[in-house]
Amino acid sequence: MIYFEDMLVGTTERFGRYEVQREDVLDFARKFDPHPFHLSDEEAAKTHFGRISASGWHTCAMTMAMFVEHIQDIPHASHGGVGIDELRWTRPVYPGDILSMETEILRKHRSRSRPEIGSVWTRMTTFNQDNVIVLDMTAIGIFALRDPAADNA
Repeated sequence: MIYFEDMLVGTTERFGRYEVQREDVLDFARKFDPHPFHLSDEEAAKTHFGRISASGWHTCAMTMAMFVEHIQDIPHASHGGVGIDELRWTRPVYPGDILSMETEILRKHRSRSRPEIGSVWTRMTTFNQDNVIVLDMTAIGIFALRDPAADNA
């Protein structure tokens, strides 16, 4: 089990492989972000995207899918998350792209009001097959402490 104490600032990991499928881009857009440039080749051609691109929210979902797949076999003492800071969609994601990601633990802070948990800020960066950054965000997760009575967590 990985606890708050085990998470070290500066730790980075590179992982994941997600192949972006046209039908998935269209399905997500129909359900959650029905801008014409996500749904129509003709409309997308009129924009700076030039062709159908994935919704930024879809890119977030694909990033989360890679992240969860990466950690699913490693038990974590996670209590969920409280939010995302500094979310940026830096380049379009297109059907046919192959995504991967990197995480870096930026900082951590033990809760003053709840000594059994702490917050961890993790930069999550998603890349396309050309190693170009397409998404950059900082996720704030909550993790249990192994030993809430210890002073050095």
